[in-house]
Amino acid sequence: MDLDLRKLRYFVAVADQLHFGRAAAELHIAQPALSRQIRALEQDLGTPLLTRDSHGVALTDAGRQLLTDAGPLLASAQAVRHRVTVAAQGGRRLMVGFRAGVAVTPAVKLFANRHPDVLVDVQRIEGDEQATMLLDGRIDVAYVRLPIDEAGLRVVPLYTEPRVAVLPVGHRLAGKEQITEADLAGEPLVWHTDTSTQPTRRPHPNAGYLVRGVDETLEHVAAGRGISFLARSATVFYAHPQVSFVPIPDLAPEQVCIAVAASRTSPVVDDFFAAARTTATITAECGNYEMWQLGSAAV
Repeated sequence: MDLDLRKLRYFVAVADQLHFGRAAAELHIAQPALSRQIRALEQDLGTPLLTRDSHGVALTDAGRQLLTDAGPLLASAQAVRHRVTVAAQGGRRLMVGFRAGVAVTPAVKLFANRHPDVLVDVQRIEGDEQATMLLDGRIDVAYVRLPIDEAGLRVVPLYTEPRVAVLPVGHRLAGKEQITEADLAGEPLVWHTDTSTQPTRRPHPNAGYLVRGVDETLEHVAAGRGISFLARSATVFYAHPQVSFVPIPDLAPEQVCIAVAASRTSPVVDDFFAAARTTATITAECGNYEMWQLGSAAV
């Protein structure tokens, strides 16, 4: 029997809330109707998904597995709906996501030579949304930075790039040619929501500020609330008069990849993948301008 996506959405709501009443309110349906749908799904699958007793609602092992698998499946269904809607509006369009500091133009230009009839839009994305936006169809293909939840995705490495320390201009190490992570041990760290730009060993206390994106990072560091780390390419495209970027070679480099939903099969997407891989060297070099001798002066 095919899996009913409506029942699956109902199950996810209950699993997230662990409360039938709140889930029913969220779904705008009556609670008895929701209970019937969950029982019907359990019958379809031949196993209990939830336990219900005086202590509340809990997931069974089967329920936990279904919840893990449900996200990519529902996102894929939503992506299909989105693409059909776009196609019905006429024209061919490709939405390309990219992380801060990644130059998309080389691949877009190469791709356009083969597909002049396809309009390519670009949208900057943040680390905590890169997988979600690919899975739900808001973007078709994306330049992403690891780590990323690869469930339901096809992720292909393109290149690596070094990282730099982000320091207030008055910091004792600002302006150095390069430093080590040990030089910064004990410094409070402004944490990124996706942790992709954080050091591996983390010898830093949490500064208490959770930032999302380069702009927020620079503002908090400039205000003296902590230090941070960024991919070097981001420092080429972003600057702040009260912030200094200093190379820190002992941090593991960042991995930039090209990614698409695994369920997305399209010659157009495949051709953009090929263009991204062909131009990866050019894209990487956009963050390596000789003029950016990062330790020579405050930026």
